[in-house]
Amino acid sequence: MNTLRLDLSNIYNVVTRAEVEALKPETEKSIEKLFSGKGPGNDYLGWLTLPEETTESFLTDIQNTAKIFCAECDYVVSIGIGGSYLGAKAVIEALSDSFESYKSKHDCPIMLFAGQNIGEDYLTEMLNFLKGKRFGIINISKSGTTTEPAIAFRFLKKLLEEQVGKEAAKKLIVAITDEKKGALRTLVNKEGYKSYIIPDNVGGRFSVLTPVGLLPICIAGFDISKLIKGARDMSHSVGLQNSYEENLSAQYATARNALYRKGKKIEILANFHPKLHYIGEWWKQLFGESEGKDYKGIFNAAVDLTTDLHSMGQWIQEGERSIFETVISIDAPNHTLNIPSDEENLDGLNYLAGKRVDEVNKMAELGTRLAHVDGGVPNIVIRLPQLNEYYIGQLFYFFEMAVGISGYMLQVNPFNQPGVEAYKNNMFALLKKPGYEKETEQILKRL
Repeated sequence: MNTLRLDLSNIYNVVTRAEVEALKPETEKSIEKLFSGKGPGNDYLGWLTLPEETTESFLTDIQNTAKIFCAECDYVVSIGIGGSYLGAKAVIEALSDSFESYKSKHDCPIMLFAGQNIGEDYLTEMLNFLKGKRFGIINISKSGTTTEPAIAFRFLKKLLEEQVGKEAAKKLIVAITDEKKGALRTLVNKEGYKSYIIPDNVGGRFSVLTPVGLLPICIAGFDISKLIKGARDMSHSVGLQNSYEENLSAQYATARNALYRKGKKIEILANFHPKLHYIGEWWKQLFGESEGKDYKGIFNAAVDLTTDLHSMGQWIQEGERSIFETVISIDAPNHTLNIPSDEENLDGLNYLAGKRVDEVNKMAELGTRLAHVDGGVPNIVIRLPQLNEYYIGQLFYFFEMAVGISGYMLQVNPFNQPGVEAYKNNMFALLKKPGYEKETEQILKRL
């Protein structure tokens, strides 16, 4: 079946089917809250209809902008943090040739990322690398004043203007920001940069299907129409019109909450495909920032297997039984590679000769899942037929819908993130930012 599939058969070592079924009315109430807009955070529900409302003409405009970058640049730096970074990074890493950046020739610009940290060495090395090179900038920020991206943009804009001149630089900078307000919108109006809008009703961690994700993904050479189509098709399967039995997002949200109420406080997202690493990072933000409120919520972690079986595998198998596991499984890889025979067979691997590498990987996956279930770790499996734009689009919307439902089941607002302000306020006070004089005085007394 050519669609995302969900397997919950291995959670029933911890919860009963009756316990999961008992949560269905709560799940259905949460879905109704989402679609009626009567739940908390209802100002940020634009993601619900994004796939349906994204037009071909809009995608064509993004593709035309991407063509300009492709013609003028060898590198494009996407500046952003959190949701303004992780969605694009996840898709590009999942779909790119693992060694693309090492090749001497490229069909599309190499995407680089800045503003996702405040590492002085990282930024210095990027600036040194870009000296004398043809590069462009995408600056992604609703306000234009978020510290990490704003610092990166200040440096990169200066370098670009020094290399090509201020007027030419204007054609190589695209801003993705608020429609009307904020420092970046002011700069756009002043300099005449090409710009795209971050919808007011779409939060950062839900923004991958807006220009925030679509433009970098398109510049990297991937089909954003297929990404949107995958999300659109999934939205038709997990909407208000779908029964619980049809709605995989609802089933996943229900299973997670049933396990949480049984003391499974940690969810580990596991993959057996190295290109899925940043899908895990995107997922961590989506669920962690949405659910971790009011001193409750499932803690999210991600592992790359089989690599992490040689580090975290011991803990997952025999550590504290506070965890459950969700595995993203890919049915078919994009390449075929058979294991050769060796006459001497010193490594003892001739019993695998002729088998595909993926067959060995699949048996490692199955063996691991069975071992973890036997060790008391409930196991959810999300299966994708293949790793491509269409199925990643399905996966994104599946998770977004699931976290909306799950957040309401936890009785939190899944669409705000008040906790992230705490570190910012302390940082601003320590840096003696104007307007934080009182906070500076208070925090210095603690040091």
